[in-house]
Amino acid sequence: MSTTNDRAKRQSIIEACLEMNRLGINQGTSGNISLRHEDGMLITPTSTPYDAMRPEQIVFMNLDGSFDAQQRPSSEWRFHRDILKARPEINAVVHAHPPHATILAIMGLEIPPIHYMIACAGGDTIRCARYATFGTEELSQHAVAALQGRSACLLAHHGMIAIGSSLSKAMWLAVEVEALARQYHGCLQIGTPPLLPKAEIENVRARMAGYGPDAE
Repeated sequence: MSTTNDRAKRQSIIEACLEMNRLGINQGTSGNISLRHEDGMLITPTSTPYDAMRPEQIVFMNLDGSFDAQQRPSSEWRFHRDILKARPEINAVVHAHPPHATILAIMGLEIPPIHYMIACAGGDTIRCARYATFGTEELSQHAVAALQGRSACLLAHHGMIAIGSSLSKAMWLAVEVEALARQYHGCLQIGTPPLLPKAEIENVRARMAGYGPDAE
């Protein structure tokens, strides 16, 4: 039986899914969200409309990949699981297909330091992970590698991932990544944009410590 905390987490995932679509950073049921929970994770079920999703449909998975056979987790559960295993400081993973981030991902482009807010993703670039078929171990490996030292990445010919210590932080970062992608896409229509130096991004990162949702 679900505890109060368990049900609250499940409901927060549903609300975040609805918010993704409301904000236009995802379409339909193509995105997925997970939250660390006890010794495993809670993750969205596969192919379930967000507006019809119920808390009990959110799937609990152990970090060994096992789950109740009567439930069907998102087909992307592997990179959610592997990110949470590789990054103990991370508690939430948001995967979506925002229009501009996906355009760049299709072109295999990373987002360079066009704006100081790129520091929010942990470095001076937002990398683009190599392509692999959705739901595969290979894609999971590419995603974990692209997120090394970062809190967001693009997935070639696919979409984007944002991670955070909380769901609100991961959601906030997903919106920021799409804003940066839109800005970079716009710059490319004019020409090659000037970039901020790595040292300045590091300076901004230090000044932005604790910035964003849940900041104390």
